Amino acid sequence: MTAPPSSVPPPRPAPPSHGLSDGAVGTGDLVFFVVAAAAPLTVMAGVAPLAIGMAGRAAPLGYLLSGLLLVVFAAGFTAMSRFVRNAGAFYAYIGRGLGRPAGAGAAYVALFSYNAIEVGLLTAFGWFTESGFQGLTGAHVPWWLWASAGLAAIGVLGYLKVTLSAKVLGVALVLEVLVLLAFEAGVLAHGGGPEGLDLGALSPAHLGESGVGGMFVLAIGAFVGFEATAIYAEEARRPERTVPRATCVAVAFLALFYTFTVWMISNAYGGGRAQEVANGQGGADMVFAATERFTGAWAADCMHVLIITSAFAATLAFHNGAARYFYALGREGLLPARLGTVSARTRAPAAAVVAQSAIALAVIVVTVISGADPYSVTFLWSSGSGILGVMLMQALAALAVYGFFRRDRRAMPAWRVVAAPVLACGGLAVMIVLVCVHLDLLTGASAGVNAALILPLPVLFGAGMGLALRVKGQDPAAYERLTTVDAERV
Repeated sequence: MTAPPSSVPPPRPAPPSHGLSDGAVGTGDLVFFVVAAAAPLTVMAGVAPLAIGMAGRAAPLGYLLSGLLLVVFAAGFTAMSRFVRNAGAFYAYIGRGLGRPAGAGAAYVALFSYNAIEVGLLTAFGWFTESGFQGLTGAHVPWWLWASAGLAAIGVLGYLKVTLSAKVLGVALVLEVLVLLAFEAGVLAHGGGPEGLDLGALSPAHLGESGVGGMFVLAIGAFVGFEATAIYAEEARRPERTVPRATCVAVAFLALFYTFTVWMISNAYGGGRAQEVANGQGGADMVFAATERFTGAWAADCMHVLIITSAFAATLAFHNGAARYFYALGREGLLPARLGTVSARTRAPAAAVVAQSAIALAVIVVTVISGADPYSVTFLWSSGSGILGVMLMQALAALAVYGFFRRDRRAMPAWRVVAAPVLACGGLAVMIVLVCVHLDLLTGASAGVNAALILPLPVLFGAGMGLALRVKGQDPAAYERLTTVDAERV
């Protein structure tokens, strides 16, 4: 995504049109969107072994502390959701708390980040499916055909009613959680593994071990997407209650589930040996191997299939989120007005879905033509940029909560709208530094490539701020309308 050229005329608000489907999404639907976006099976089977390899016995505590930090963030984030309701959640929150120029800058960064994560997940889906299908049938179908088919299905689901996407995500999520629970039950049934249950795994003493800093990069990235509850606020039933409730349920579930699952993975091999296995040749398959040993081959086979549906569900969730950012920015004039319209039949952001699908298709084509590896290059590189961008938006949103309530707490307790957001902003700032320093752990790329992956974030933020300030000078009325679609005005 490039900065808007200076020759572009000042943006104008989108023409009036029917909005998104009001009252279509409940608390359960929001939880499915958020937890499915986090892709628990993909995170636990594909990423957790890397975290264990870096930090050893400290890995479960790393996921717990990351979850606790985001619970603190969610306290302030959900307080503000009672008063700001907009499909461009970060854009609206930051705009209302830190000023419209900062909100516009955040909008471009958030749009870039959600697109980057979505297209990366799409190529990962194709890569997982190619491998899984060949393993089951012996037939080879290239990843890009699977990715293209997945994109077509995701585009159709994105165009139809949002509740259908929620049902698809709900089924995929339940299945992947069940197979992980089956693995965990198998480990517990065998007494916790060769060394029994490691009850000292959550001791803070383990945080002094080497590799902990890199482990936090993976742990905090495992939660990316939970803030998407606010994106669907315009479509939620009683959003003043639904959004905070769904956010808290999702973050709490992920924190506890991730922590317990990583602990079970470590126990399956023994606390002392798990790190050696994770760093060895069998590290990539350690969860599948442990599942087969403790639960049975049927569970491992199911896990190989469900990691494909996990990647599909996560891609669908981020596709829907990115499309709603396109819609919100088109509606308020920061992108072409056509993107701010909805389908008269389904009330889905149809033009935004088409734009998002076109970007994903272009990335597939570029990956094929360039010969780049869909997993180690397209997926990991785009995920590196996307995760960092979302973390930056979270830190700014936490600061925006403090700014929003600074003069008027609106009957909210000080711990929730002052202490919690300030603490969350500081903690996320530390995590952002860790991610930048250890980005190679995610991307496997050189320092130059990693710098290039980080560079779009400040560039886009500056471009968005510049555009908003230009609008302010040329069309003050349009400037005043930015970030005004919210719960206080409807």
